[in-house]
Amino acid sequence: MTPKHPPQTRRVASPAPYVEEHRQWPENADFGSLCDKLKVSEAVREGAWKIWQKVSADGATQDGVMKNEKLLAVCIYLEAVELDEITFTSTELLKSVNLSVNSFAELIKELDINIDTISTKVNNAVSRLKTKYETLLALYQKFQRLFEIIFMGQHNIQNSSDNCQTGLFKVSWITFLLAKGTVLQMEDDLVISFQLLLCVFALYIRMSPPTLLKEPYKSAVAGGPGSTPTQSSRRGRSRNTNVSNQLGTDDIFEVLCKENCCNVDEVKHVHLKTFLPFLKCMPVLDSNGFPEETALSMEYEKLYFNHKDLDARLFFDDDETMKPNIHGCVELEKTPQKHDREEPNLIPPQTPVRAAMNTIQHLMNSLAAASDKPSSTLISYFNNCTSNPTNDILERVNHLGKIFKERFAEAVGQGCAEIGFERFKVGVRLTYRVMESMLKSEEQRLSVQNFSKLLNDSAFHKSLLGCSIEVVMATYGRSAFDGISRETDLSFPWILEVFKIKPYDFYKVIESFIKAEPSLTREMIKHLESCEHRIMETLAWQSDSPIFELIRQSRDREGQVDQPEPTSCLNIPLQHNHTAADLYLSPQRSPRRRDSSPRVSSSAESQNVHASQALQPQRSTSLSLFYKKVFRLAYLRTKTLCSRLLSDHPELEHVIWTLFQHTLQNEYELMKDRHLDQTFKHVLIRDGQHDSIIVFYNLVFMQKLKTNILQYATLRPPTLSPIPHIPRSPYKFPNSPVRFPGGNNIYISPLKSPYKFPDGLRSPTKMTPRSRILVSIGEQFGTAEKFQKINQMLNSTERLLKRGAESSNAPKPLKRLCFDVDGQDETDGSKHLAQKLAEMTSTRTRMQEQKQDEMDTTTKEEQ
Repeated sequence: MTPKHPPQTRRVASPAPYVEEHRQWPENADFGSLCDKLKVSEAVREGAWKIWQKVSADGATQDGVMKNEKLLAVCIYLEAVELDEITFTSTELLKSVNLSVNSFAELIKELDINIDTISTKVNNAVSRLKTKYETLLALYQKFQRLFEIIFMGQHNIQNSSDNCQTGLFKVSWITFLLAKGTVLQMEDDLVISFQLLLCVFALYIRMSPPTLLKEPYKSAVAGGPGSTPTQSSRRGRSRNTNVSNQLGTDDIFEVLCKENCCNVDEVKHVHLKTFLPFLKCMPVLDSNGFPEETALSMEYEKLYFNHKDLDARLFFDDDETMKPNIHGCVELEKTPQKHDREEPNLIPPQTPVRAAMNTIQHLMNSLAAASDKPSSTLISYFNNCTSNPTNDILERVNHLGKIFKERFAEAVGQGCAEIGFERFKVGVRLTYRVMESMLKSEEQRLSVQNFSKLLNDSAFHKSLLGCSIEVVMATYGRSAFDGISRETDLSFPWILEVFKIKPYDFYKVIESFIKAEPSLTREMIKHLESCEHRIMETLAWQSDSPIFELIRQSRDREGQVDQPEPTSCLNIPLQHNHTAADLYLSPQRSPRRRDSSPRVSSSAESQNVHASQALQPQRSTSLSLFYKKVFRLAYLRTKTLCSRLLSDHPELEHVIWTLFQHTLQNEYELMKDRHLDQTFKHVLIRDGQHDSIIVFYNLVFMQKLKTNILQYATLRPPTLSPIPHIPRSPYKFPNSPVRFPGGNNIYISPLKSPYKFPDGLRSPTKMTPRSRILVSIGEQFGTAEKFQKINQMLNSTERLLKRGAESSNAPKPLKRLCFDVDGQDETDGSKHLAQKLAEMTSTRTRMQEQKQDEMDTTTKEEQ
């Protein structure tokens, strides 16, 4: 009888797969210990090891591109995110391999380029991590600067020997981290975070003795509760009343907001509705005197581990994991120093926080005179309608306001519901102003005052309000890290889902909105244009979109195949006189059959032809313009790809362009639930199944277009579509200077950004000696010194011209910059400046109107 194996032989059986493979890769001896350190599950271990095998097989670690231990940590992170089994904080992962957030993100990007293994889910997680870090970095830098401005002590707090001041520094920052983490569900909201930071400063300013404060904060608390409270006053202070916490803070908020370009009402609202409730639920802060750093840190650690977060206390120690990129670091605002005489003036640095505050302030200033109720002019338009829309409009705004408040709180945090409603009301003010501007333009264009059909169109009102809210949300979400709005939970198309707006309906209002609101900044116009692009790329092609029915109606007219947009129109610049009313009310009539009465005579035939044309359904203006814009967008991208990939075969551009037009016009169903620039990893194949773009090409695309494609290889290929001129966007400003009407050699040109964006972060640039005396109309420039410099420069030019003219028979006229009233020259430019600015603004408006007239003329010529 064969003896049984002894029990100990079971110990040499094959262990888990990752251990067996581990022995084959001795250089990865740290894999097991790293997994143990991060406490990952068995599923994450196995998945991470498979990723490592794929990375190794593809040679992504050769030539020292990625260090072994760091790459292993990345593999663990990838699998943990995919399986939603993250057992470690972001800081624990980074410190385990001594990586900074930016280096970690770059490592994942490198991995994606080399082996294409990063999913959209992981990319989104990395993007959120990086955005959260950049937000924390910007806030910490601002916190450092404000602390130095407010409190007495050494300049460098982190290296200070003053234990009292160092303790207050750390306590204040940790208090802010607690407030931010407790109140905000969406922690990358820079604006609300900074407003909470001001609330924290107000709290500790009020608690500090005057000897610890600098001016003007010392005066703000003088005589108030913040002035060295006695023992009896501390005993009498209520622990749970808003009144006691609010006492003495109004003056402090006034100073804080003035110094930081913040809206004081907004900050007070955040303090009352958000910060005070936070203090109530935090016993360690609801006590007499300054809280202990140890107790605060213990509370913060609970939050930090629960959120699997970055430990923002590491900023104190200048920890390697929290260091920014050297080339992308945002410079702190410094106390102005005297410049060398030969050194050109520097544009004042603008931190991300200051940039965000300035953007918001611009919006608020532009809406200073606007109301969240319809104006008398709007009411007049409503009353002129056949069916008065006033009640429906007001009820709709009220209903959508409740929905927005609820959804904002879900996304940002329940304590921020009122903040969301305040932003909604700003959007309502913008909505009514834009609506009034639109109706005035329509009245001037059509010479009518009854807009009953438009003003009773629910899709129009929801889209107009949605566009206004998007402007407000993008303003508050604007990031100075890259000059554009960040992708957050509130980013477009979030508002479409909240208000249940069809993307195709939303597209109809964007261009008219931009034309009706002259206060929009260049960046905001670009943002709205990017929203329009996303609609044209993918959102309008969703399966429930009305565009497919419109296309079918267009094709089924008279039993003929009708092109939504003739290709010949593509050579015409993208300028037209269509308004939102045209787009929302088209097509004007439902499809009707052509009159088929028999011909009687030539004159009768002519009458019948005209009658038949009158009965034909009009082309959908919205669909025609939509296709025109999609074609132009597509051609720009096609041309770019051809120039990069097919520069040796320029003739193929015609073929590609012709095939694309044919596809979009005749096989438009291919766009359903897909993207104009289809991404290659995740493409709809059929019935909800997704695969790579290769599978889509073989199983779907070629099945539809193979016959058409093969025609181009025959002796008689199809006629190729003409290559259109480079499209011109209707939203872009002219780059070349425009001459000032009536002025001598005075030109107006777009204000160029004084900032460069290395590695995604904004940093100031130096102005040249010539550009440093430029004047920006509509922005603050301080004194009349710049005008004096301009005149001095021109006067010096005059002297040269005079000397040159002495030897000439026809002396040149002298030129100078004059700011005169009633013919009286004000050479210093300091008097009547406001009037001159108003005149120049008026001139700019007239120039814009003239440009619009030219656009209308061009459209008539097209028609």
